[in-house]
Amino acid sequence: MSGAGARRVLEAWRLGVVKYGDALKLQERLVADRRAGRVQDLVLSLQHPPTYTFGKRRTDHNLLVPESSLGGLGAELYRTERGGDVTFHGPRQAVLYPILSLRDIGLGARRYVEGLESAMVEVASLYGVKARPGGCCTGVWVGERKIGAIGVRISSGFTCHGLAFNIDPDLGYFKHIVPCGIANKDVTSLRQEAAVELPPDEVIHDQLVQSLAKTFRFSDVKVKDDSECTEMVYSAAAQQ
Repeated sequence: MSGAGARRVLEAWRLGVVKYGDALKLQERLVADRRAGRVQDLVLSLQHPPTYTFGKRRTDHNLLVPESSLGGLGAELYRTERGGDVTFHGPRQAVLYPILSLRDIGLGARRYVEGLESAMVEVASLYGVKARPGGCCTGVWVGERKIGAIGVRISSGFTCHGLAFNIDPDLGYFKHIVPCGIANKDVTSLRQEAAVELPPDEVIHDQLVQSLAKTFRFSDVKVKDDSECTEMVYSAAAQQ
């Protein structure tokens, strides 16, 4: 944990829509940079084109359609080293990828995951939606309907991957998987659950970032928009 009175700033990169593979390469580069002290704690705030991803358990049976059919759905598939099972990412889903040193913020893995859940619960509450952590079922739920998923990777105390919060994605994509490996559970969105009009997605992204920063006791958030981060994204994407 940083010393008492130390000012800790979380850098937030607003990236807009980023292909999943490009975001994966960017995270790998930034984790290496964070480990070497070349960058500070930061979070990537973005959305993906339609994409299915598996975690490291490789539970291919939870994909309910042939992999060869995904192109016809306009979706890609990636196998990753994050925790968790199969999930879907797509437009109008807020994705945050924190690149943090857990040692610096004084947290273990369980408390870190609980912090990600807390951020989504808090943002849902801003729109009158009563969400809760899933307990043994990681993620955030409204009743028995999942509104937010978590899949993280922690290596030597440094984090990547993160959370996905459903603002108003096309929920039809979730019918082709067993979301997060949990059968007989529905998926929902903030749009479906809220009784109020929602602001633009960018506002909800920023609310998630602010909640995350508060949860992990950062003093402030320094925002970089996509125009400031484009070179880093393209450079990482060009790496083989």
